[in-house]
Amino acid sequence: MSGAGIAIPAAPSRSRRMWRRYGLAGIGAGIVLAWLLVALLAPWISPYNPDFVDVANRLQPPSAAHWLGTDALGRDCLSRLLWGARISLLAGFTVVLLGALFGTLVGMVAAYARGWVDEVLMRLTDLVLCFPPIILALAIAAALGIGTTNTVIAMLVVWWPKFARLARALALVQRGQEYVEAAVVLGLKPSRILGRHIVPNAIGPLVVLVTLDVGNAIITFAGLSFLGLGVVPPTPEWGAMVAEGRELVEQWWVATFPGLAILSIVLGFNFLGDGVRDWLDPKARSR
Repeated sequence: MSGAGIAIPAAPSRSRRMWRRYGLAGIGAGIVLAWLLVALLAPWISPYNPDFVDVANRLQPPSAAHWLGTDALGRDCLSRLLWGARISLLAGFTVVLLGALFGTLVGMVAAYARGWVDEVLMRLTDLVLCFPPIILALAIAAALGIGTTNTVIAMLVVWWPKFARLARALALVQRGQEYVEAAVVLGLKPSRILGRHIVPNAIGPLVVLVTLDVGNAIITFAGLSFLGLGVVPPTPEWGAMVAEGRELVEQWWVATFPGLAILSIVLGFNFLGDGVRDWLDPKARSR
């Protein structure tokens, strides 16, 4: 049979392959960068004071005077949304970075020390992991009291174990490599072996987890604020703003816009994290 009539599809161009692989990552990076700029410039770009109460103009729909409308106390929703980005982003970055730092330290030490040190640290990690994170964070936040600092502390308690588990697995792989064994034979100190040889070669998956996890931290902090255990009123924060508008069905703008803000920043970090994962994966880059 002749194959002259069979069309062979052309291979996608390099630019098309790059777009499929990194296009969404670029969009995610743009979203994250935009929100970071909003958080930094909030004092200068907010049209009103976010805490200014104007009861005469309460629950006004979006208009030229108030682009996103006003809430139940007449406060400008756009101004509160812009200022709320500061609290949400700062809380998300703080929880993930500190949790990653502590968890990575615990996991690396456990993997390198082995023996009873590994057993104690991993059993402590399992003890925290056996509770649902949001439930444990909710209980700790309720015990500590309302406040941004207390909520961040409550989240930190439940956030580090995932990094400890991943860091330990990565360190165990690196510990069996020849260059680590050579360093041990040369008599290098354990801290030097960890800092100069194991951590740099195991950092890739941890960076991916950090990037993906910031969005999760933001939405968890917003959930705790929604339940009344986050910021202290009248501090503007996205989860608290959604809570303020949950019963205002006709005044849809009060809860909708902060909800969309949470959705956008979580999607942005997820897209960015997927791109970072592909970029750090040699097999993905070779395709």
